[in-house]
Amino acid sequence: MARGSEKQQKDKNAPRLGGRIFSPLTRRILTVNVIALGVLVSGILYLGEYRRNLIDAELKSLGVQAEMFAAALGEGAVTALSPSGQQLVSEISNQIVRRLVETTGTRARLFSKNGSLIADSRRLMGPGGLVRIEALPPPGAEGGVLPAVLEVYDRLIRRLTSQEVFQVYREQSRQHARDYPEAVKSLLGERARMVRSTGGDRLILSVAVPVQRYKHVLGVLMLTRGSQAIDNALLEVRLDILKIFAVALGVTVLLSIYLASTIVRPIRRLAIAAELVRRDHGRQQTIPDFAGRNDEIGDLAESLSEMTIALWIRMDAIESFAADVAHEIKNPLTSLRSAVETTARLKDPEQQRKMMAIIQEDVIRLDRLISDISDASRLDAELSRAETEPVDIGAMLAILVEVHDDTTDGGPRIRLENTAGDSGPLMVDGIESRLAQVFRNLLTNARSFSPGEGIITITTSRENGWIVVHIDDDGPGIPADKEEAVFERFYTQRPESEKFGIHSGLGLSISRQIVDTHGGRLFATNRTGPSGEVLGARFSVRLPAG
Repeated sequence: MARGSEKQQKDKNAPRLGGRIFSPLTRRILTVNVIALGVLVSGILYLGEYRRNLIDAELKSLGVQAEMFAAALGEGAVTALSPSGQQLVSEISNQIVRRLVETTGTRARLFSKNGSLIADSRRLMGPGGLVRIEALPPPGAEGGVLPAVLEVYDRLIRRLTSQEVFQVYREQSRQHARDYPEAVKSLLGERARMVRSTGGDRLILSVAVPVQRYKHVLGVLMLTRGSQAIDNALLEVRLDILKIFAVALGVTVLLSIYLASTIVRPIRRLAIAAELVRRDHGRQQTIPDFAGRNDEIGDLAESLSEMTIALWIRMDAIESFAADVAHEIKNPLTSLRSAVETTARLKDPEQQRKMMAIIQEDVIRLDRLISDISDASRLDAELSRAETEPVDIGAMLAILVEVHDDTTDGGPRIRLENTAGDSGPLMVDGIESRLAQVFRNLLTNARSFSPGEGIITITTSRENGWIVVHIDDDGPGIPADKEEAVFERFYTQRPESEKFGIHSGLGLSISRQIVDTHGGRLFATNRTGPSGEVLGARFSVRLPAG
């Protein structure tokens, strides 16, 4: 059971993205490219206009042959019973017709002027009677997968498009000119042509011309030919298109695989790395470095790496904050516990009152500490959700100074100086309530360290696109090498005259966090005199001008 559960745990912790030959994104790239190429080729294979041109060319060629044959018949197969009684000779006409079409692959039929059939190149008179000649296709000319596929394609195209529908060719056992509209038209002395269908995909091309002598119509010569040559020409063109399609398909597949390797594979590596980082507790896994790629994938890799680092930093900060909170809460709790235990053993009412006062102070201190910790813990979420707006820093500081003067009796005075000139209000883009909290904390801190007769000077200025605010006090200054330590959580360095436990040590830390979120900077220095003596502390706030 232990081995089985261990294996299940390993399978559970394994990356979910491995073991795929082609990722879904690769398959989609291949499918989209191949379908697009297939649609293009299927449209090219529709050679309707090309087929019509071939039919027209074949009919013209057949018409030229018919004119020549009709002229030959008019000269060599006519007998003159009288000047006005000329007629075609059946035996001679039959021989001439067969000889003329023998090498052309064309069927010729000769009708007399009354419409009866005189000669047919596909029928012979032998000892056994009438013999019909059928031309057999060459070996291997029929069948095959590709012609069958193309035939299905043609039928589908005919259903989808409005192609011309041809009349079905039907041949009677006893043929007459009236069975063929083109022959009837030629009996009137006009040249006619017609295209019929065999019932499948093959066509029968027909041209009829009058056989004349001295402008008298003696009969009609009708030449017919199948569409085998046209079909072969179309097949050759389609085969060439399919060969090009095969080459294009191979190139498309190779390019798609290359595209997938340059896009899908890095994304897949990033996804697997992100999964490993999520499951890693030792911080040994890292995001692959694609900084050399000057594209969106490189930007994505860099963003994921920065996000991972930011998450680790945030987790470290949370762990450190939790440890600091536990330590800071433990002190008042220990003092409170000791005071409660001592009070329980005391009998003197005066001593009990003193211990109760200590207990009340510890409770107040603990309540203030928990309130400040709660404010600090939800600060990040509030800053990320709050909407920024234009804030006039000069007007805000003027209101804070006015509130201080109205609510404070005695103590240091506050003087507000604006050295920015007359270049307009000191506007920044930020969260007004949180920026006001920063300056309230700094003023409170300066007031607590300044002597009663001291002056707190607030100086505002504009420097190269930054709004700069200096808050100077006349206090003892910041201890040496503690300019950064004062911004650490729970750091306290209060005046000796101040009552213990009033401050939690989170004010300056929260203020720096707010300023950093606004893209600014908060730092502290000491003001010194000509001989190097400390004149007081200076807290400086730099915010980007809005």
